[in-house]
Amino acid sequence: MADTKNDTTKNATTPATPAEATPATPAGRVDRPAGANAAAGTTQATNGGSTTIADSVVAKVAGIAAREVRGVYALGGGGARAFGAIRDAVNATDLTQGVRVEVGQTQAAADLTIVVEYPMPIHSVAAEVRSTVAGAITRLTGLEVVEVNIEVNDIHVPGEDNDDDDTEARVA
Repeated sequence: MADTKNDTTKNATTPATPAEATPATPAGRVDRPAGANAAAGTTQATNGGSTTIADSVVAKVAGIAAREVRGVYALGGGGARAFGAIRDAVNATDLTQGVRVEVGQTQAAADLTIVVEYPMPIHSVAAEVRSTVAGAITRLTGLEVVEVNIEVNDIHVPGEDNDDDDTEARVA
């Protein structure tokens, strides 16, 4: 009987103090008010009115900025890049490909998936993308960037795309 009491005591949890209590809604990375729609964007109020910035705008700013960094070959995973190649062929490039953002009232966070050119140092390219994207978002939207996560999912080796053409030329 004493063992049961000890087991119960071991499994019991003490009530959390108000500072330790977790909110009822899952906390995000940015300062979004409770019940805010993720796709709605952020609204910044001023004395003369308000400005609403859609999440897609912040994602586009991040995508454009990342593509400007030397050593970034492409954005997005393999499937997204294949679909993106089709879009590029018809001049409908998706500048948000490989970019996911969270936008709050005054803060933003971004996740980017990139392909790095060989032989560029991956850590240097990722650091430059992080810096460039954060700077562009802050400069163009006025939002504080709390984090920029980079996933490098491939390395592009120059000449890989032209292998089939070289083979045909040698055979003919």
